[in-house]
Amino acid sequence: MRNRYIQSFHQKQIGDKKVPNFKAGDTVRLGIKIQEGDKSRIQHYEGVCIAIHGNGVDKTFTVRKMGANNIGVEKTFPLYSASLDSIEVLRIGRVRRAKLYYLRNRRGKAARIKELRK
Repeated sequence: MRNRYIQSFHQKQIGDKKVPNFKAGDTVRLGIKIQEGDKSRIQHYEGVCIAIHGNGVDKTFTVRKMGANNIGVEKTFPLYSASLDSIEVLRIGRVRRAKLYYLRNRRGKAARIKELRK
């Protein structure tokens, strides 16, 4: 049972933000608002979701992508962040784990995730 003030704060933070249903193993494309001086733009970050943590307003998820020179780059995003403009699920992965930290040690074809076919 939460305090009603905390409950109202959480509802205000979540607001009417629409978040798609995704899980670890899914390939997502995130639109992140970047503020540079007085201008702002949206930069896309695309990769595999390897973990989801927390619940409610405190929910975060970690996305891993391969950067330049095949260097893995991981970023953790708050799900209800104001700087997170959009979340788009590109592929639904078929995995058997909730945390895919083993992908850090895999390279090339060994790091592939099968796509869920319906």
